[in-house]
Amino acid sequence: MSDALINGLAGAGGGIIAQLITYPLQSVNTRQQTERDVKKAKRKHGTLEQMCQVVKNEGWGRLYSGLAPSIVGTACSQGVYYYFYKIFRDRAEAIARENKRNGIGDGSVGMLSSLMVAALAGCTNVLLTNPIWVVVTRMQTHSKNSNKSQPGHSSIAPDEKALDPIECPPYGTGHAIQELYDEAGIQGFWKGVFPTLIMVSNPSMQFMLYETMLKKLKKKRALVKQGDTGVTALEIFLLGALAKLGATVVTYPLLVVKSRLQAKQTTTGDKRHHYEGTLDAILKMIRYEGLHGFYKGMSTKIVQSVLAAAVLFMIKEELVRGARMLLTKGGTSTGRTRAA
Repeated sequence: MSDALINGLAGAGGGIIAQLITYPLQSVNTRQQTERDVKKAKRKHGTLEQMCQVVKNEGWGRLYSGLAPSIVGTACSQGVYYYFYKIFRDRAEAIARENKRNGIGDGSVGMLSSLMVAALAGCTNVLLTNPIWVVVTRMQTHSKNSNKSQPGHSSIAPDEKALDPIECPPYGTGHAIQELYDEAGIQGFWKGVFPTLIMVSNPSMQFMLYETMLKKLKKKRALVKQGDTGVTALEIFLLGALAKLGATVVTYPLLVVKSRLQAKQTTTGDKRHHYEGTLDAILKMIRYEGLHGFYKGMSTKIVQSVLAAAVLFMIKEELVRGARMLLTKGGTSTGRTRAA
């Protein structure tokens, strides 16, 4: 089994576990990002309070709406990302070693090269998996009140009694896909791809920060413990959290724009809530919501993404380590059998 495939499978496994742990936070955060009512946004409900409101008004299931396609998307995204990241990283390291033989550099991959490797892997991942995340966003932002803004439901009176959570019509993956296709056709599945491609800088920054800190930690550990460069799961957890925190703070406004574009668009009524594209969304958000609109739900996102990234890194590294140990033992056993 190739090292790239091991990293890809380990990344997929770590991503799924991290997604399962943090999904309710992600659902609430997506709703915070796509909230376009300025009056509601100013009420400043806390994350836990919003989670309780969702449970009270729509049921526990809404916190996990879109979980199935999200797990598929996470497995695909992490698998694709880590697979191609390893391939591109190995190529960059080979070039660095060749340059060292030619008297250029010290044989290690520099920060700029690490950034480019992560960016290439990220772009490949975005182009292949964007349709999954558009569907997930639709499902996360769908609520029992969504039907009021749809054609045929606009006649509901404001004082009419709301449906109970049990009466809320089911909204599954198939419904989201059909709705999206009816609204925008095949190209609708790549809504928000432009800001998402720019957001490739997030995992690029994340991995650049992570690998830079990991390299320094291993170097320091080798000096203290005479060649021992082992890193514990807790240290990997903390490095992953710090790397994700730095990357999230810088790229969060793009994440909000992407979520706005991927959520269901308002086709009737207030045109302030309908976006024609990335630039139109940015201009309308600045005009009607101010700069504050670009940072809606940021505290929730920081908690969710930092926790998810830390868990992902820790589990991924442990899975890679375990797989290599099994392969090494298997190779040794095979060699002994042949020798006998």
